[in-house]
Amino acid sequence: MAYRGSVRPYVNFNAKHDAEVLHKAMKGIGTDEDTILMLLTARSNDQRQQIKAAYKKAYGKDLVSALKSELGGLFESLIVALMTPPVSYDASKLHKALKGAGTDDEVLIEILASRTGEQIKDIIKVYKKEFGGKLEKDICGDTSGHYQKLLVILLQGNREEGVDEEKTEKDAKDLYAAGEGKFGTDEEKFITILGNRSAEHLRKVFDAYKKLSGSDIEDSIEGETTGNLENLLVAVVKCARSVPQFFAEGLYKSMRRAGTDDDTLMRIMVSRSEVDMLDIRASFKKMYGVSLYSTIQMLRHVLRRGRRSSQEDTTGDYQKALLYLCGGND
Repeated sequence: MAYRGSVRPYVNFNAKHDAEVLHKAMKGIGTDEDTILMLLTARSNDQRQQIKAAYKKAYGKDLVSALKSELGGLFESLIVALMTPPVSYDASKLHKALKGAGTDDEVLIEILASRTGEQIKDIIKVYKKEFGGKLEKDICGDTSGHYQKLLVILLQGNREEGVDEEKTEKDAKDLYAAGEGKFGTDEEKFITILGNRSAEHLRKVFDAYKKLSGSDIEDSIEGETTGNLENLLVAVVKCARSVPQFFAEGLYKSMRRAGTDDDTLMRIMVSRSEVDMLDIRASFKKMYGVSLYSTIQMLRHVLRRGRRSSQEDTTGDYQKALLYLCGGND
């Protein structure tokens, strides 16, 4: 597989040298944000972990704590996110989505619908290690009904492999009979098929479904279900069709609102930068007729309005760092 991330390992990497550069950027009066953002966005996450170790060895303190004490606002949040190992980052986002009043279902849906089975198993281990609880138990405490059941199925990270030609027609018919073909909806059927079949298999099922019913499976789901269950089912369908398209849409929506949804924008840019950002960029351009890069550039005007000066300084750095993570204009 060709590498599809926008951030790739830096070729002449020297952790000790990078630690020194960061130390100098934070020493004395004022902070050299440019140096910090240009260095960290040009290193892979694995390299950032090595810099963190070299920094502690040389200066006897934690690099992330040092960065936090020097930076602020959205820029600080983005740099801290870049310094976090990917699995820990996902685990921390899920933990934040579950703890406290209310549940951030958007985060649960995005992560559990888009990550591979292996990634989900790793997230569960790290979640237990870092937060002392069981992810499944915490999710069950915050959710209910068919929505909860599908989340639990996805948490097993055990989708079937390959395409079962025998089953594609049957699955399509079962989905039709469970939804459009009857009065009321048999949610269990949707959950079992969409939660357990492989992405390749599901794409064939969706084609068969369209032939059978004349409409896309998404339209049927939207007509037959509501709320979180609807959102999760649609996300699972979209990820089976194309994960980069799913994220291109997520990015577009995060920037389309009156105020930018920075949590989502940052989460996707950071978590996909070493996975499929090049494909997300291509999907974005194809779907919306503009490049992701120029859309992030346009944010500046929105970011600059109504923010006070100290915030304003960090938004410029934040935007610049996002553009580096995007990796180029299409």
